Amino acid sequence: MTDLNKSRAEQIQSSLAKRYRAEKRFQMYGYAAIAFGLLCVVILFTDIISKGYKAFGQTYIQLEVIYDASILGITDVNDSQQLALADFHGVVKKALKSRFADVSGRKAKRDLYGLISNGAGYTLRDRLIVNPELLNQTETLWLVADDDIDTYYKSIGSDAGAFTGRMSEQRQGWVDQLVESNDVEMRVNRNFFTQGDSREPELAGIRGAAMGSLFTLIITLGLSFPIGVAAAVYLEEFAPRNRWTDLIEVNINNLAAVPSIIFGLLGLAIFINFFHVPRSVPVVGGLVLTLMTLPTIIISSRAAIKAVPPSIRDAAIGVGASPMQVVLHHVLPLAMPGMLTGAIIGMAQALGETAPLLMIGMVAFIVDVPGGFTDPATVLPVQIFLWADSPERAFVEKTSAAIMVLLAFLILMNTLAVVLRKRLERRW
Repeated sequence: MTDLNKSRAEQIQSSLAKRYRAEKRFQMYGYAAIAFGLLCVVILFTDIISKGYKAFGQTYIQLEVIYDASILGITDVNDSQQLALADFHGVVKKALKSRFADVSGRKAKRDLYGLISNGAGYTLRDRLIVNPELLNQTETLWLVADDDIDTYYKSIGSDAGAFTGRMSEQRQGWVDQLVESNDVEMRVNRNFFTQGDSREPELAGIRGAAMGSLFTLIITLGLSFPIGVAAAVYLEEFAPRNRWTDLIEVNINNLAAVPSIIFGLLGLAIFINFFHVPRSVPVVGGLVLTLMTLPTIIISSRAAIKAVPPSIRDAAIGVGASPMQVVLHHVLPLAMPGMLTGAIIGMAQALGETAPLLMIGMVAFIVDVPGGFTDPATVLPVQIFLWADSPERAFVEKTSAAIMVLLAFLILMNTLAVVLRKRLERRW
């Protein structure tokens, strides 16, 4: 009998040892999966940042510019029509020709004039408008370099060597001369944050897309949050429990899993083709994203309402409160932190959406910064999509920089949701 008990004890110990080893292996698999996921995230972020951080700097070239009235074709500085038609690019070309006087030949001159961005003429125009006394005067200015020059200068001294791309040896020599004379400088790329889109990479910025995203999200939040909260309150507090409410709940849960492009097709069919809302405006974008965000807000709001203890309702009813007063004065204030968290997560999801907005025309090339909800606009994810499809190498770093900005907004919004949940949640 003793040997039998001893044998059973050994079997139990052996079985426990196997179970413990299996649990440790399972735990190690979990750690390995988490480590692999974090490694992938680190690699992704490293790749994006390594390609995009240079976009926050811009190469400038120093030139001595003469506001020659004969070249500009200006006789009256206060005449806006003359300023609009003035040949400021001719002034830039003359400054470059004076800097490199030995350059001759059409092709060589064309390469020389390409050292400076096409937007330099607008810089000179703005300077002359602010300071009319500059006419026929000389001024030393730092002007934005062309994107090829910018890419080449940023790559000088890198481990992979300078990226020449479309740079001829002659153009490289000119840049090297400017570097030796300290006439080339790297500055903060303000255009990236203050300008709209452009065909020229050195002039392209995200302000237009950022404002479009802002207007679109305002429309989305203004519609989806009150409608979603109202729907959640009705379903949880007032709706009778029958097959119709069960059908509505199932459909809401299913809509949360529908691909976002379906909402784009729905918006195209209803808002644009039926109601004739203009394409590529924040209004229609906000309406489409509202449809997409509503299920998320309704589900999170219902969960927040369910978390309010029934004793709160019973106490309010016990002191004579009506069902509406119970909801408005007691349930909603206590459930609001969870509702806000769901709304922020829904807005973060809407901010990163591209597919539904492509279907309603927000993929258009928009140069001007939108000033309202009915102005043509695009959004940050679509702007990234457009730049990623551009052939110029300078748009590679622009694309990565825009991704960094978008990720920063998404991380900020998700962090805000976590902070709100931690600070405002109540434990019962």
